[in-house]
Amino acid sequence: MYRFTDNNIYTIMAYLKEELYDEKTTAEIAVHVKEILRLIGEDADREGLIKTPERVAKALQFMTQGYSQNGIEIIQSAMFNEPYSQMVLVKDIELYSTCEHHMMPFIGKAHVAYIPDGKITGLSKIARVVETFARRLQVQERLTEQIRDCIQESLNPLGVAVVIEASHTCMQIRGVQKSNAVTTTSAFSGIFMSSSRTRNEFLNLIK
Repeated sequence: MYRFTDNNIYTIMAYLKEELYDEKTTAEIAVHVKEILRLIGEDADREGLIKTPERVAKALQFMTQGYSQNGIEIIQSAMFNEPYSQMVLVKDIELYSTCEHHMMPFIGKAHVAYIPDGKITGLSKIARVVETFARRLQVQERLTEQIRDCIQESLNPLGVAVVIEASHTCMQIRGVQKSNAVTTTSAFSGIFMSSSRTRNEFLNLIK
């Protein structure tokens, strides 16, 4: 970053990136990561790997930070009375999660819609709910339903629709090794279940 001095000269200030992690958790995970490195035949004490156990420990905490977050509280932190009764759609929400079967990433996007019944929430809160449940060990099917249920319980809208499209590295770079495979899951509630017209409108909008 830059600072404007009294002499009208820009001086470069050091960039400070601060990430907070639980030190005890980091240390305990790092011990096990170091042992894993040994078991796969690596020298955990060589230069390139000395800091790897700590880095992995911090990465795991970042990728699972959703356990410490509450989706309902996120929605209810920005709820507003509004007589809007048409579809609210937030689509192409970037999604990064971790498969609970192999602890490998799956990456994709979520499309989330709801029809208000007197209450709306901030648009960013929809994306934060997706992030909250994605940042846990997951299967895509459960993740889709958790997002739907959270919004339904928080806002009590006329209905909620969620579609997730994701690529799973656990089937792209190991096992069956199908790199172009994309998994799509959906979950609906309320009017999106009972009205094919409303459901089809949503599906057409996310194409």
